[in-house]
Amino acid sequence: MASGKARAEDIDLEDENNQEELFITEDDVLEEIEDDGDHPMGDDDDDDEAADTVGDLAEGSSGHVEDISVQHFSTHNASVFAVACHPTQPIAASGGEDDLGYIWDITDGEILVKLTGHTDSVTSTAWSTDGEMIATGGMDGKIRIWRRVGKENYNTWEFLTELQGPDEVMFLRWHPKGSVLLAGSNDSTLWLWQLPSGNTMQVFAGHMGPVNCGEFTPDGKRIISADQEGFLIFWDPRSPTPLFKLGPDDARFSLDGITSVAVNPSSTLAVVGGAAGGVRVVSLSKGEIVSTLGGHTEGESIEAIVFIDLTGAGGSGSGVVVTGATDGKACIWDLSTMRLRSTLQHEDAITTLLAHPAPKSYLLVSGSADKTLRTWDARTGKLLRTHTGHRAPVLGASLGLDGSVVVSAGDDGHCMVFTTEAEETE
Repeated sequence: MASGKARAEDIDLEDENNQEELFITEDDVLEEIEDDGDHPMGDDDDDDEAADTVGDLAEGSSGHVEDISVQHFSTHNASVFAVACHPTQPIAASGGEDDLGYIWDITDGEILVKLTGHTDSVTSTAWSTDGEMIATGGMDGKIRIWRRVGKENYNTWEFLTELQGPDEVMFLRWHPKGSVLLAGSNDSTLWLWQLPSGNTMQVFAGHMGPVNCGEFTPDGKRIISADQEGFLIFWDPRSPTPLFKLGPDDARFSLDGITSVAVNPSSTLAVVGGAAGGVRVVSLSKGEIVSTLGGHTEGESIEAIVFIDLTGAGGSGSGVVVTGATDGKACIWDLSTMRLRSTLQHEDAITTLLAHPAPKSYLLVSGSADKTLRTWDARTGKLLRTHTGHRAPVLGASLGLDGSVVVSAGDDGHCMVFTTEAEETE
């Protein structure tokens, strides 16, 4: 099932034509509802006066929103839900509402492999830590694994195996040091597999609802997972019995369902975000809540959490964490004092937060339903660059090439590649 660049060129052209046709219709609907509800479909046919007032906004994505991306990938025929950049190579894997995944070259937008076999939307894509395997997860409950062929380049990949068990895949995470894959399911189970064999290592039961989020701790020794009913569970991967469990039966931990979680670099603290805007800091050694963080608007869901290293000192200390929510705010917290350092603002919901790797580990990239991504200096809260070009919400993003580029997944059916910082003139 190996696929190469040359073989995929025809597919690329054909799919792009289909995408263009569908995209124009989808774009019109999204833009007109969002920008002006008084003009239903047919804005393009309105007279010049109407076009001057509302049409500029409706069609302004090309005329008035500057596209500063350096590359596009427009082969998906509908919304792109997930994108992941390869750990070392200039390639990305995206998944979308068209039930397909693609591995593509971020330098020229060319397809390397079409990742087939799903029968519903592909909502997760994840590279193994060594970059030798790619996993796709879908609403069909399937997890499909592809593996690089040969050692010469990264152009050819082959289908390896399909993992089954989950009802609907909520997230995928590879172990930070090995070929072990973690998946959360809509049916309240959490799955662990060994690759390349595909053997099931563990099925964790104990959640009370869809397992929305989960992570390996950075040291690789533990797993943390959280569900839609508000339960947080800490696991030893070798045992089906939880090390500890927190839930809404403890009034201090009532979050109206957990939507996001992150673990600090030293694997000692977890920050947990809820659907009602609450944020809790949990000690992983004690299994206790150590702090409550405010900052977000009540009733606005915490959609993304990321730890960030402002000093470049590595994993020492409690650290700094950023929480992003549907209120458009990204709050930067100092966990040594539990105080808010600064608040960053988008015009609509924040959908993703990315921490830049060293040496510029103080850089933060945010993606939003306001159709932009933004690069910030998290030390000062200063906005360094606004990445424009999408005509609909940014649903996901990933940093590539040591953080020098950010690749986005858009509700408009496009993936875009941006340079993280403005190019410095030599």
